[in-house]
Amino acid sequence: MERKLNRLKDYDYSQAGAYFVTICTYDKICYFGDIENEIMQLNEYGEIAANAWKEILNHYNDIGLDEFIIMPNHVHGIIFLFDNDLVTEQCSVTTGPINKFRYGKLSKIVKSFKEAVTKQIRNAFNDTNFGWQRSFYDHIIRDEKGLDKIREYVHYNPLKWDLEKNEVINMENV
Repeated sequence: MERKLNRLKDYDYSQAGAYFVTICTYDKICYFGDIENEIMQLNEYGEIAANAWKEILNHYNDIGLDEFIIMPNHVHGIIFLFDNDLVTEQCSVTTGPINKFRYGKLSKIVKSFKEAVTKQIRNAFNDTNFGWQRSFYDHIIRDEKGLDKIREYVHYNPLKWDLEKNEVINMENV
């Protein structure tokens, strides 16, 4: 059986833009802490995830990070990809440059984040059970109004934890 891809068909995820991502833990296990009095309380795993998210900026010079939150079993974040330093190569079959990342820089960033968190948790706690759900959810942010709505959603996400903890995020309803 062929796996359904989460990315938008024929969209270049390495082009400049703003993206909202949701990255879930395997089986949505609450590894990163708890919501107490509507505030996210990070545990040691959650601190590792938060630090790894902030560390993304040290590995890519053509991105920006915006609002993010580590929730008990997932991470929400806004990532900006900028035009500078876009890596291209000439392809003899085409007449112009094609993107070297093809499937998208966004996927590369998320993959690196997941690998860093997994490695640190497994090394620090010898927890071979920790893991991530395959892939991630994304939403292409198309305008300032959409960006503001998503920022608000991320900021207030702990308040909605009891209602949404087992739901997949559908940004059309935000």
